[in-house]
Amino acid sequence: TRTQKKQKSTMEFLKEFHVRHEKLKHAIHNGWRYPLPPWGRTAMGFVYFCVPVISGYHVMQWAISKSHESIGVMGEKLEHKEIQGIGDKRRLSNGEYQSVGGATGIGRGVRLAVSDKETQTQNRKQLEMFFRKELKKRNEKEPLKE
Repeated sequence: TRTQKKQKSTMEFLKEFHVRHEKLKHAIHNGWRYPLPPWGRTAMGFVYFCVPVISGYHVMQWAISKSHESIGVMGEKLEHKEIQGIGDKRRLSNGEYQSVGGATGIGRGVRLAVSDKETQTQNRKQLEMFFRKELKKRNEKEPLKE
């Protein structure tokens, strides 16, 4: 069928890519091999460590900016700012509460955290305090542009 052909061509592409990648690695590591002095090995270790860390930092900054675009810095663009229900219960439009799935059936799924109203209130206050601190830090770094 068409799906099997597509899967087969994808697998063939991946196998061919792997073979070519191995040839390239072999050519680079064996054809251009130059023994590095101790300081050179240290420098290369630093480069190999820093590239993914710096790249990851920039990806996270991009993700944060996308989050701010979609929901706002403090979540001001969200439709529902309050959680309706407690823990593994959700409140329906008719006012009834319904149990949310999780940890049921074969494999047992995910166990949802259940907390009482007091814990939710405490968590909300701590989160708001954290966001205020972060906003204050951000404003100190970047004064408002008017």
